Amino acid sequence: MLKQILSKLPRKSSKSTANRDHSGNHAANSNVSSGSRSSDGKSANSSISSIAVNSSVPDVAVHHGVNSKLNGTLGFSQYEGLPGFKDVPNSEKQNLFIKKLNMCCVIFDFTDPTKNLKEKETKRQTLLELVDYVTSISGKFSEIAMQEVMKLVSANLFRTFTPQPRENKVIDGVDLEEDEPSMDSAWPHLQIVYELFLRFVSSTETDAKLAKRYIDQPFILKLLDLFDSEDPREREYLKTILHRIYGKFMVHRPFIRKAINNIFYQFIFETEKYNGIAELLEILGSIINGFALPLKEEHKMFLVRAMIPLHKPRCLAMYHQQLSYCITQFVEKDCKLADTVIQGMLKYWPVTNSSKEVMFLNELEEVLEATQPSEFQRCIVPLFQQLARCLNSSHFQVAERALFLWNNDPIENLIIQNCKVILPIIFPALEKNARNHWNQAVRSLTLNVRKIFEDLDHELFNECLLKFEEDEKKEVEIKAKSEAAWKRLEEIAAQKTASDDAVVVPC
Repeated sequence: MLKQILSKLPRKSSKSTANRDHSGNHAANSNVSSGSRSSDGKSANSSISSIAVNSSVPDVAVHHGVNSKLNGTLGFSQYEGLPGFKDVPNSEKQNLFIKKLNMCCVIFDFTDPTKNLKEKETKRQTLLELVDYVTSISGKFSEIAMQEVMKLVSANLFRTFTPQPRENKVIDGVDLEEDEPSMDSAWPHLQIVYELFLRFVSSTETDAKLAKRYIDQPFILKLLDLFDSEDPREREYLKTILHRIYGKFMVHRPFIRKAINNIFYQFIFETEKYNGIAELLEILGSIINGFALPLKEEHKMFLVRAMIPLHKPRCLAMYHQQLSYCITQFVEKDCKLADTVIQGMLKYWPVTNSSKEVMFLNELEEVLEATQPSEFQRCIVPLFQQLARCLNSSHFQVAERALFLWNNDPIENLIIQNCKVILPIIFPALEKNARNHWNQAVRSLTLNVRKIFEDLDHELFNECLLKFEEDEKKEVEIKAKSEAAWKRLEEIAAQKTASDDAVVVPC
């Protein structure tokens, strides 16, 4: 009798609804867009299968209107057990799919690991079921299903990051916290949501024409904002997802390139702080590789205005490998860009950062390998003036790396073809190294390079040697005159110390 009376009492759902987190719902209800994956998504099975499944925890569902962020036990009265997909007929699976998606729009607080343990595990189990369903579905996703999937993705992924202090994280381009990246405490749920989204995007049952109603530009911008996550695992998922979006939704390609361009501009010229530059460059490396020839002017401007200036930030080491690949791809696509790239690198060549200078030399070697003789001749003088300064660097790694260029056959052939221009520029640096450099390995490499030029054109070599000796004598004479002038000035000053007369230095 008591149970019958209690069952007639109204539930407190209206109060729960009134206290809804409006910002969470706004993100969940916004129109969003996603991309596609060329593979079937099975590659991520290992990451999902590593999550233990506790089948003893029952599934739960959330009624429409439940609070999207649960604090304490608020809203748990709204959960009801849901059957598994295998326990319902095929005609009911679509409705069950949507109910489970709605249930997983609930966001839990992971800052307290002891809070809502049962509910967190229940959501994780349900997300795993959704991943399996999306992977094995046969038949196109309906528009309502797409809308609910994107609602779940938006509610779980789009969030504001808590900025971490970065002032002391990067010194001379070295990330001091590279071995201990910040990990998101909500990753047990985020990982499965990313996997669900990735498989949804990759699925052949996702109709791109229909999905682009929800996979729109505002969604892409929010997705790009997530690349600033401190968690490298999240950035890895984002990289794969954005690449699939770029491949599947051709209508969004120009917008994605422009949005990435704007991120680079802000990073280079304003903040120099962004966690996902390396991942974005990885995506661009694949995109550049697919550019049709001849290259559009838009792509060339992207190289000049965004890619080359990325050499400027002091944290270059965090993404240099990916940047170097992109730059080389441009040169291999269009050999005429080699001069533009080399001149751009010379513009941003580091002056006091030796580790960064070594990175520049590594990249320069890759660019020169793809450079044609006609383009090489256009930048010989400024290029080898800079290399001469590198040869005389007191940092042995810089000097050694510059000398290693002569061990590269394609580059050595370019140098040999233009020996008459190059040798007079770098001969003084070679001679000074051979005589005075403190590092034995640098002196040995210098003598090898010096021998190459001597064997190549003995007459030119002797002319350069003679000119170097003459210039050296002139320098000695100038130094002697300077010392004599200072000595005379000191003598005159000493004579006038007792008087207040102005000191006049004879010409």
